[in-house]
Amino acid sequence: MATINKQKIVDSVPQKGFFGNPKGLFTLFFTEFWERFSYYGMRAILVYYMYYEVSKGGLGLDETTALSLVSIYGSLVYMSGIIGGWLADRIFGTSKAVLYGGILIMLGHIVLAVPGNLSMFFVSMVLIVLGTGLLKPNVSSIVGEIYAENDERRDSGFSIFYMGINMGAFLSPLIVGSVMNYSFHLGFGIAAIGMLIGLIVFVATKKKNLGLAGTLPANPLSQNEKKKVFTKLGIAALIIAAIIGITASAGILTIETFINLVGILGIVIPTLYFIFMYRSPKTTSVERSRLIAYIPLFIAAVMFWAIQEQGATILANYADKRTQLNFAGLEINPAWFQSLNPLFIITLAPVFAWLWIKLGKRQPTIPQKFSIGLLFAGLSFLVILLPVYFGGSDALVNPLWLVLSYFLVVLGELCLSPVGLSATTKLAPAAFSAQTMSLWFLASAAAQALNAQIVRFYTPQTEMAYFGVIGVASIVLGLALMALSPKIQGYMKGIR
Repeated sequence: MATINKQKIVDSVPQKGFFGNPKGLFTLFFTEFWERFSYYGMRAILVYYMYYEVSKGGLGLDETTALSLVSIYGSLVYMSGIIGGWLADRIFGTSKAVLYGGILIMLGHIVLAVPGNLSMFFVSMVLIVLGTGLLKPNVSSIVGEIYAENDERRDSGFSIFYMGINMGAFLSPLIVGSVMNYSFHLGFGIAAIGMLIGLIVFVATKKKNLGLAGTLPANPLSQNEKKKVFTKLGIAALIIAAIIGITASAGILTIETFINLVGILGIVIPTLYFIFMYRSPKTTSVERSRLIAYIPLFIAAVMFWAIQEQGATILANYADKRTQLNFAGLEINPAWFQSLNPLFIITLAPVFAWLWIKLGKRQPTIPQKFSIGLLFAGLSFLVILLPVYFGGSDALVNPLWLVLSYFLVVLGELCLSPVGLSATTKLAPAAFSAQTMSLWFLASAAAQALNAQIVRFYTPQTEMAYFGVIGVASIVLGLALMALSPKIQGYMKGIR
């Protein structure tokens, strides 16, 4: 997108109106707030819906399959962001991507809200995965478009936007989880209503508040190119549909093989990304060195997200089956624990921002912050062992242990996640800046693809070994990264 177009976009957006930021931030804040409300509300009860008995309103899947499928769900959501970003950049712009994505997400939740079977669940899965891939990366891109390049309000705007994400993620498990025991489908219906409200806000205010932001594709295809692309996409869709139909009817494509296939893709896709960027003639020698430095950071991120994302699978199951839910006179819903992560982020993010500013040049380097993040993640799993060690494996666990686990992993997240985003922009080759950001999100996809395999080892009998091995592995990797941080820093060629 040409510089003149960027300035025209900024000029078309009312520059005052939402906490001193451009008026468009109001539209994007509440669109993303309701989208996250919708997604995290659905996710808070999804694993329970999958493994609860049919008599209790669930699908009656075995717990291991349910835990693997939720991980695969998360992995596909992050993978689909690559497709959503490409479609927005090359075909219809970010604004239409957000609109189409929101509609698909709402339809996916409506499918879940209607009592159905496993086939209906997979239909909803496809709709929500594609919809989130269209909406999630592109709504963030529009936030960047409403500010001039040297506008000092940009960081403040993204901070406010980030708060919207976490507010939606905090409220939805409390609300949707509260109706879970009455009806899973009512919970999914509430998620659908949340996305509908987000769409109404977006459609009703975007013309007045966003101006031209999101309307122009960054690198549009010509009409001839579009025809070729649509033809290829149509042929590819038919081939994929035929393969799925044939293999499913022949008994080759099962839930098990689907989980394994996505697990392989979660590792293969980012690996190919690295190889392609490293070998490209557009990548300079300095940029190749920085890509090498990025590899251990990426591996660390995969390890971290593999633990953090188990808040919606293993820890959700632990809250349901192993935690004392009658506590201090309060009947706790197991889904409520998933509100802890965004609650702690909202509370602690300003503290960490202040801490890094206070430390200035004395703050840890990027690899050191990553290693600290891994240490906290490992500890978050190891603390789960303590109540079992002291109270035995049959007694229900005090819920405060689970609160402590979520708290520790958030400390790690605040050391690693925002730092990882920043490091990605700094270490990315100039010719692949957008693709490298996609690569960062693929760390989460790879982590959840990995989780789909490792959650199979979790049973009440292997609980101690499961948390212990993963917790220790994270700490060992964190210590190794700390030891290698000076070497990694050298490969960064001046980036700190």
